[in-house]
Amino acid sequence: MTALRITSIDGTAPHGHGVVWMNVPYAEASDRTLHVQVVWPPIADWSSPQVYPTVVFVQGSGWGRQELGQWLLPLAQLARRGYVVAVVEHRPSDVAPFPAQVEDVRSAVRFLRAHADRVRVDPGRVALWGDSSGGHLVLLTAVTDGMAGAPGVHDDEPLDVRAVVDFYGPSDLARMPEDPACVQLLGGVDPRRHAEAAAPAAVATHVRPVAEHPLPPMLVVHGSDDEVVPFEQSVLLAESLLAAGQPVELVRLEGAGHGAGAFFGDAVMDVVDRFLRRHLLDRRDQP
Repeated sequence: MTALRITSIDGTAPHGHGVVWMNVPYAEASDRTLHVQVVWPPIADWSSPQVYPTVVFVQGSGWGRQELGQWLLPLAQLARRGYVVAVVEHRPSDVAPFPAQVEDVRSAVRFLRAHADRVRVDPGRVALWGDSSGGHLVLLTAVTDGMAGAPGVHDDEPLDVRAVVDFYGPSDLARMPEDPACVQLLGGVDPRRHAEAAAPAAVATHVRPVAEHPLPPMLVVHGSDDEVVPFEQSVLLAESLLAAGQPVELVRLEGAGHGAGAFFGDAVMDVVDRFLRRHLLDRRDQP
């Protein structure tokens, strides 16, 4: 008879992974329930009231139906660094055209703040992040914040987000390559042929001088070989922000296409983490 062999492993090591609270309803709009996926960092003591700096992430989808799990694995890795990450579902553009999607992002942020204790969100340390069409939406949410009457803004109560990360988002639909998704977003209007109709969805339309309407710091990351959203879209964005004295950093990923390559790899995630840490984790004493 073979003797039993028992392998011992240190069981006192810190809890090493977080938890995903899936399909949390945050709003009812256009006869549908909208959800957020809440990713928590490792929490050793669930009885503790501890809250965490929070990243509200908007998944790109050509403004259509989102695959909310597309970047969930790398976002969970970010959460392990000490953040709550909330992945936001918005209404597809074939259900509700622009600016419904901006309204939804704002509603999600307000929901998370209203239930801060439940979802462990630090309401004073919230950042926005989106990729592709999601990048476009977080940019618009940020630049119109507190501007009653702007697209998707129904009051002047600001969200006061601390930072914005944009991965390869379009900034001016009128200067994009021909794309049915842009037409769908605007309710059937082609932005390339109707620039005046596309202007409310252009980020630069809403950028004001920093002394008049200061914006949160923005980190923009874009691939040099993007054939869906050209790199020039991020150049236009950065130039409009710099001209207004607004803080922006532009990172060009050489050889990267649209959502391909190193965007969610360790090197870029380190850049994102350092940026968020600078404006969230290292500014606890800020109002």
